[in-house]
Amino acid sequence: MSGNEHDEEPEGVLLKGEENAAKRIKAERDQRGWSTTTLSDRLNEAGYEMNPSGVWRIENGKRRINLDEAIGFAEVFGVSLSNLVGPPALAAAGRAMELIDTVVAANAAAQRAQHAYRRANAELVAYLEDHPDISREADVMVSNAISENTMKINQEEFGLPPQM
Repeated sequence: MSGNEHDEEPEGVLLKGEENAAKRIKAERDQRGWSTTTLSDRLNEAGYEMNPSGVWRIENGKRRINLDEAIGFAEVFGVSLSNLVGPPALAAAGRAMELIDTVVAANAAAQRAQHAYRRANAELVAYLEDHPDISREADVMVSNAISENTMKINQEEFGLPPQM
């Protein structure tokens, strides 16, 4: 183990949203060449009351940022809230945060779909146990439909297979 606590606990960086936001606010402001007054004015124009001293205090860790203010900073900078509070190294590369958000959302959708599939399959299996006379036909229908769906999705994703 090294003496650097960031090496020991990399996941901790993800959990320091308020500290990350303060760093991002300063970086975004500096990148745009804005003074704290300019940023304050833009926040106020967007409906988020903030004076220049409040901006400076948040950036320097002298004052906590509340959720409404974080939303205001994200809006003024044109970034998502998760981007604003994410790890500064990733968040500065906005496309990385967009892709991370997309991967996380796709994973959640896949998990929900997998659970729905398991529930539906379990219900079908239970039903067919009570109706063994239609079990074979039902199994064939399910297999064929799943195969057709898989082929359709693969064609959408990868195109038609080469003709021989």
